[in-house]
Amino acid sequence: MAAILARAGVIATAGKGFSGRRRGNGIVVAAVTKTGAAVPQEGALERPAWSGETTLSRLVGALIAFKPLYAVLKLASREVIIRTAEKSNIPWREMTKEVLESDVYEVFERIQDPNLVYPDYYLNPFHAYDEGNLSWLAAAEAEPATMSIAKRAIPEATSIEEANQIVRGNWLNVIEEHHLKYSGNCQVNDILDIGCSVGVSTRYLAEKFPSAQAVGLDLSPYFLAVAAQKEEKLSRPKPIRWVHANGEATGLSSDSFDLVSLAYVCHECPARAITGLVKEAFRVLRPGGTIALTDNSPKSKVLQVKLQQSSAPYLDDT
Repeated sequence: MAAILARAGVIATAGKGFSGRRRGNGIVVAAVTKTGAAVPQEGALERPAWSGETTLSRLVGALIAFKPLYAVLKLASREVIIRTAEKSNIPWREMTKEVLESDVYEVFERIQDPNLVYPDYYLNPFHAYDEGNLSWLAAAEAEPATMSIAKRAIPEATSIEEANQIVRGNWLNVIEEHHLKYSGNCQVNDILDIGCSVGVSTRYLAEKFPSAQAVGLDLSPYFLAVAAQKEEKLSRPKPIRWVHANGEATGLSSDSFDLVSLAYVCHECPARAITGLVKEAFRVLRPGGTIALTDNSPKSKVLQVKLQQSSAPYLDDT
């Protein structure tokens, strides 16, 4: 699911496959791009039966609250992702080992803001890691996990490359099409990727808009260190800049970006944090700029049959 928020006073409609709706003072445009046979399949429900205020949801919540069972579910969720990766020829262990045995620890010292105060929700266990995103193992496994999830989301894809082209390619095309149509001819000169993780989405954005200066921002200095180390190995005319900060209070100047992206971030946050992230995104956005929100669709057939709350506790808030 991709949603585009434009800093403009009109509801945008963009032809077949696009639907616009107004939420408060914001403009939301949802877009679905179909690509051959490997189109994400919608389930029969508007959202998973185990989410929201339902009997099943309350049962799932009670089970997860039981710590011994939670530990089992958490490990099971992790194993599913790893098995998918291995079946898809993703070198999970090799990629993880390469990061953990590199000089990424030196990069960490340069990129970390030791004075940053983490929000309470960010200190909880997450994605099957007891330290959440504040750990080296989570950072080292983030990219193979991202590749695995893309393949799991598009099971019909014949390769990881094809799955990424569908997931990331559609996302980038929607952003470009929307910006061209509604920006008033404003060029994309500056990009902010909030919640950039290890920089996968940031690199895609930088490659799509090569003349722009891209900034990747994240709460995890571990993830940022992995992102920065990988960027140092690349030859890019405008290297990506990495910022260790809270996406709800970035400390960046107002009206300073033409494109602000939150890619697969909101499902990891409680509702209050999502509100803060969107407010901050609008603050740093230039007039005519675009905010792109991309996340798991609650109508996804894959999401509706998988018990994911054990590793992503804020799915109900998205």
